[in-house]
Amino acid sequence: MSYINIREIVPGDAEILAHIQSASWRSGFAGILEDSILKQRTDIVRLTAMYARALTGNFGHGILLELEGKPHCMAIWDKAREDWFDGAELICIHSLPEHWQEGYGSRVMERVLKDMKEAGNKRVMLWVFEENTRAWRFYEKHGFHVTEHTKTERGPVEILYEREL
Repeated sequence: MSYINIREIVPGDAEILAHIQSASWRSGFAGILEDSILKQRTDIVRLTAMYARALTGNFGHGILLELEGKPHCMAIWDKAREDWFDGAELICIHSLPEHWQEGYGSRVMERVLKDMKEAGNKRVMLWVFEENTRAWRFYEKHGFHVTEHTKTERGPVEILYEREL
């Protein structure tokens, strides 16, 4: 059995978060995002700077799962960024692709949903690329359902999922 530690994200985690997001996006969004956009959005230097700024500012809440002492999966949530949604938003959940489908993302999701509920939220939302069927299955397994809301800020259509807590 693998040794797993789940902890809160701290300001010194910017490089770790950048690495996890970059690897996750390169594997998960290939064929969904245009190559030039994917290359820009997975640039380690840019992501590290983004997380460094976020972690010293108004960050929200973050969870990091370490597998055998090495960072593997992360999630960030906060109050929903959409004014019309009363609840929390799962801003991102990413994991290194070498351990996809082994339950580590589910462990992080369960912890995040528990934390959201304990913070007084009654429901949660998240955005997912319409073409990302692997993510759909993951979210639906955790009780999320698709809504009629969509957006195209990053290029491809994103659909809104939500669930009660």
